[in-house]
Amino acid sequence: MVIAMPLFPDSIAPASAQEQREKRRNLFDFLFGGALRDRQAEPPAKQRAPRQSRRATTSSRSGGSSSRAAATPQPPPEASVAKLDNARVVLVVGDFLAGGLSEGLEAAYAESPGVRVVNRSSGSSGFVRDDYYDWNAEIATILDETSPTLVVVMIGSNDRQQMVVDGKRETPRSDAWLQEYEKRVERFAGILEERGIPLIWTGLPAFKLSSMTSDMLAFNDIYKTSAEAAGGSFVDIWEGFVDENGAFVFSGPDMNGQPARLRGSDGINLTRAGKRKIAFYVEKPLNKLLGQAISPDIGELGMESLPDLVLHPEKAAPVDRTLPISLADPALDGGTELLGAVVRPTGEAQPDAETALPVDQAPRPGRADDFSASGFTRDRTGSVAREPVRDAPALR
Repeated sequence: MVIAMPLFPDSIAPASAQEQREKRRNLFDFLFGGALRDRQAEPPAKQRAPRQSRRATTSSRSGGSSSRAAATPQPPPEASVAKLDNARVVLVVGDFLAGGLSEGLEAAYAESPGVRVVNRSSGSSGFVRDDYYDWNAEIATILDETSPTLVVVMIGSNDRQQMVVDGKRETPRSDAWLQEYEKRVERFAGILEERGIPLIWTGLPAFKLSSMTSDMLAFNDIYKTSAEAAGGSFVDIWEGFVDENGAFVFSGPDMNGQPARLRGSDGINLTRAGKRKIAFYVEKPLNKLLGQAISPDIGELGMESLPDLVLHPEKAAPVDRTLPISLADPALDGGTELLGAVVRPTGEAQPDAETALPVDQAPRPGRADDFSASGFTRDRTGSVAREPVRDAPALR
């Protein structure tokens, strides 16, 4: 028997292969459902976006959130307290450290309408280079312009250089250099003394360079002597910027006792915490001079009600002390009764103070000064002595 074969076998094979693929697909559909087929048939345009697109989307989202945050209205900064027209003026003069001190004082008295801090410092100035800035020639004009209640000085960090004395250049801290430097400091303090303006001279801190620190100690001695000779006061801040061994430190306790960075990386400049700490040292003598002007409520009381600033009153007010008065004193007019003295009528003979025992000090039974039960007695002078020991009766 002859079986007829198809004339075109190739046309049938694809159909058989297609049927086989359809059977396999039906098997996958039976096992996994149509999800796998759908993912396999998903066009390339709908596949997962590349990483770069995701980054762009993320950045656009973050940009949108930041723009929304920027559009959110922020609360306005707190306005500083308006100063009174007749507020007491604290004039700060000196070099760049004085400028930092002025910032600290402005923060300290920000809530005091009766105190105004005026900064007239010159960063690169000192007493050596009077050809650059002559403080002894300029201070009078500054005083006329500002009419300060008191002056705070902090200067000397730029003075570690040669000074021309009688046409000759002298090295720092030589004998001739020190003599001329002291004269210039004394002249400056004397100008303030002649005008009757209180002076607070702030000492210099330690620095990173050891030789500079040594010079600052020598300068502080000159400032202290000159300021006190002119009737001013010297504020020593040295301990606030060194460790327990007296060595320079970058960080230390701030004005609240919390650890903080006090100096810049150069070991010279001050941070905000360092400026505020120096101002904290100066506040104590300042507050004594300013009195009620530092009160935040001074604007309601009125500056005209404040007493005048008096540094050294000529006559101190007498101190009225109340004497202790005994409750047993019928007159209640003095404290001698409580102190053990005896008040006798006028004309009555007074006992000898060295030998007589006051009446109210005579020992009474049961009183604290009765020593009869303990074997002690008090003589006429009030001294306590032991009585002679007597033989005790024999026990039976």
